[in-house]
Amino acid sequence: MCGIVGAVAERNITTILIEGLKRLEYRGYDSAGLAVFTQQGHLERRRRIGKVSELEAAVAAEPLVGNLGIAHTRWATHGAPTEGNAHPHFSGHDLAVVHNGIIENHDVLREQLKGLGYVFTSQTDTEVIVHLLHHTLKSLPDLADALKATVKQLHGAYGLAVISASQPDRLLAARSGSPLVIGLGHGENFLASDQLALRQVTDRFMYLEEGDIAEIRRDQITIWAVDGQPVQREAVQYHEGAEAADKGHYRHFMLKEIHEQPTVVQRTLEDRLGSDHVLVQAFGPKAAELFPKVRNVQIVACGTSYHAGMVARYWLEELAGIPCQVEVASEFRYRKVVVQPDTLFVSISQSGETADTLAALRNAKELGFLASLAICNVGISSLVRESDLTLLTRAGPEIGVASTKAFTTQLVSLMLLTLSLGRVRGTLPAGVEAELVEQLRRLPVRLGEALAMDATIEKTSELFADKHHTLFLGRGAQFPVAMEGALKLKEISYIHAEAYPAGELKHGPLALVDADMPVVTVAPNNELLEKLKSNLQEVRARGGELIVFADEKAGMSNGEGTHVIAMPHIIDALAPILYTIPLQLLSYYVAVLKGTDVDQPRNLAKSVTVE
Repeated sequence: MCGIVGAVAERNITTILIEGLKRLEYRGYDSAGLAVFTQQGHLERRRRIGKVSELEAAVAAEPLVGNLGIAHTRWATHGAPTEGNAHPHFSGHDLAVVHNGIIENHDVLREQLKGLGYVFTSQTDTEVIVHLLHHTLKSLPDLADALKATVKQLHGAYGLAVISASQPDRLLAARSGSPLVIGLGHGENFLASDQLALRQVTDRFMYLEEGDIAEIRRDQITIWAVDGQPVQREAVQYHEGAEAADKGHYRHFMLKEIHEQPTVVQRTLEDRLGSDHVLVQAFGPKAAELFPKVRNVQIVACGTSYHAGMVARYWLEELAGIPCQVEVASEFRYRKVVVQPDTLFVSISQSGETADTLAALRNAKELGFLASLAICNVGISSLVRESDLTLLTRAGPEIGVASTKAFTTQLVSLMLLTLSLGRVRGTLPAGVEAELVEQLRRLPVRLGEALAMDATIEKTSELFADKHHTLFLGRGAQFPVAMEGALKLKEISYIHAEAYPAGELKHGPLALVDADMPVVTVAPNNELLEKLKSNLQEVRARGGELIVFADEKAGMSNGEGTHVIAMPHIIDALAPILYTIPLQLLSYYVAVLKGTDVDQPRNLAKSVTVE
């Protein structure tokens, strides 16, 4: 479940495939491989464990030359990282498949295929696909027809690329829940799971939609929609990569990365959702065995990642009924820890190289935790390599020091963990997972609606022009969101900011409130709303100026000293993700107003690799 590259051309495509894999390395991988229809008239394959450079060296030692090929970097979900489990997978000597995603009914299909005489050489779900396709070709000899029939038997998520030595002028692709893009050339065409893999050969792309099957030839593209009818997909010219180290038309990387969040959240969800549930296998080959045993969760992280963990505690305990502890990594590693039986140790980090979090993980291995899970953005990081299970957030490179898209993708990943643990343990209330899966599918659109408030929030930032202190308030799962908002403001604008649970105001912080201290509040429409309104009255009674991000159905309006920004309504469980967006924008525009170095704030580093 990682990266796909394919090509059909008049020139040798081996170097194109390897370069494409290199461009996808940031997504993470544990092995890499390619298959090429060679000039000798047959399929040849090279596979290696580890970095793409290992595969590149193997091809240099034993060159492959051909005009048709597919390649893949793998992140293990079924079977350990071994050469035998690496893609591409063959059936016989003339059919090869690479696959992103998870096939949920692979066990049933495997037994059926064994009964038909097929011999399996790997533990992967992907090998089921190639043997099933091989069997279907016996009755439907056209590769496109056989693929259409084959995918109807697959349950789960997949992005597929297929080549056959018997039909060497075509590359077939199928998409369901896992992205694929066709790169358009002159007398040659390409396929990839991400357009970044193909930027060295083309700037024109055609995006496959859900359920599409495509036949790619050197001079022709044919696409069939989910209903089996031919369809045209728009060709798009690509000028600047969303993940390229360039700000594009944005003033700062931070603003660019804030606006990337609908896209990267969509990427976080891809391959990981079934029709009405989360695919547990997305967490790794051992997840299905380990998750039913989990009775407690211990989360360890630093900074922004710590705030994501705090939100997850509300989710895990309320939705999944699992006790959860959250601790700052630098504290966890230096205190005597009592580990509850069957506790899953979860570490969260953008870089995967945070010194305190790494040390906490290494300490945890000696303390008797059930297993370790890393939620991380960098697939080749130390944290990922040293953990038993992994969920990559897929946020892409984050250049701005103040984390934005890494945070929201961490939250989405933690919701996937919550739903997975709750389902396998039977503790989720009836219908909750199906409803939340549906709402998660809609989440990128909702984030886009919040980003559309950009101009309103920029105007609101003027209230902070001469301020030196700010208080952030939230209740329930919005309290950690308030903490994250305060952290962002202090990181990049250098305004002193603190966050409190709104109900804690009367126990001390109210003494600080006056006309010179803005109070920023997040107010979704939930069971705590009326209590929150009472807390805000306490602020106004002391002359404090309120900036309230309130649900459009919360019944709050502007008044003297009260500035209400209406937020799109969203299901309460996902509100922490949505309400993060305006706080990021507010911090950004305040920093711009103050004239600070937004992307590289003083005294801070992106990856804290020292204690």
